[in-house]
Amino acid sequence: MPPDNAATVAPGTDVSFPQDGPNSGSGIARSGPSSFNLAEIGTYLVLFQVSVTEAGQLILTLNGEDLAYTVVGRATGTSQIVEMAIVETTVINSILTVRNPAGNAAALTITPLAGGTRPVSAHLVIMQIQ
Repeated sequence: MPPDNAATVAPGTDVSFPQDGPNSGSGIARSGPSSFNLAEIGTYLVLFQVSVTEAGQLILTLNGEDLAYTVVGRATGTSQIVEMAIVETTVINSILTVRNPAGNAAALTITPLAGGTRPVSAHLVIMQIQ
């Protein structure tokens, strides 16, 4: 991820996923380095993992609103923050992001190297399931 993300991801700021992986279809598309357009009304499976250096939380947002049921985090340790959630959209062209929730005390440092000499990646997978 570094240098794809800033040195830290401040509270209220979205995590960037600026490199595209495999894509199937056109119903889910990037709308910026940290935002993704869900073109159709439907149900989506969202998975992500992000390596961070400190304790913290991440949350999914839909159209700028926190999805409270999607908060994930860790209190201590050196592991990744991992999410598995179902998201339902009610309008076309909904925008999905992964955010360090506003009001959290700390900015999150995206871990540049974890367990070796190569930069680690963060992943975001969005699949429409209905």
